Amino acid sequence: MMTVLGLPAMAAAVADECPVAAAAKARAAAPVHVQAVAYKADAKDIVDTAVGAGDFKTLVAAVKAAGLVETLKSPGPFTVFAPTDAAFAKLPPGTVESLLKPENKDKLIAVLTYHVVPGKVMAADVVKLTEAPTVQGAKAVVKVENGGVMIDNAKVVKTDIATSNGVIHVIDTVLLPPEKK
Repeated sequence: MMTVLGLPAMAAAVADECPVAAAAKARAAAPVHVQAVAYKADAKDIVDTAVGAGDFKTLVAAVKAAGLVETLKSPGPFTVFAPTDAAFAKLPPGTVESLLKPENKDKLIAVLTYHVVPGKVMAADVVKLTEAPTVQGAKAVVKVENGGVMIDNAKVVKTDIATSNGVIHVIDTVLLPPEKK
């Protein structure tokens, strides 16, 4: 959740848009000082914040199966584009179950690390990017379109969930890394 202070009245017209896109449009329209206030997640790390939110059960199970819990509990900082349980449900039937099998651990790690960007990238910074280098190694495409921010084919639906070791941005679709050539 993000609170934006000091925006001109015209920003109210874009209130139904993604807060990141609305702030970007308002900044582009007039030079205005925008102060973003990120809410702390009680100094919990990325994993504990995701567990506490309740909407990331599949993501947390996948992080555990991939052996990435300790990494995402480390000092970081990390930026995680976190797909909700509903995002995982949009995958073809059997995909999640297949990825969670021990023999598919490398593929699961690749998918999960494609959702992680090194460093702490807040929403105000994301809108300035055209791509984001992921921990997996490939770059995700970032664009502002149709009143929202997109990471590849996923829409960012909630931003700036601050944690003790980074930030979480919630997305509505699971990101899949590009096939290696």
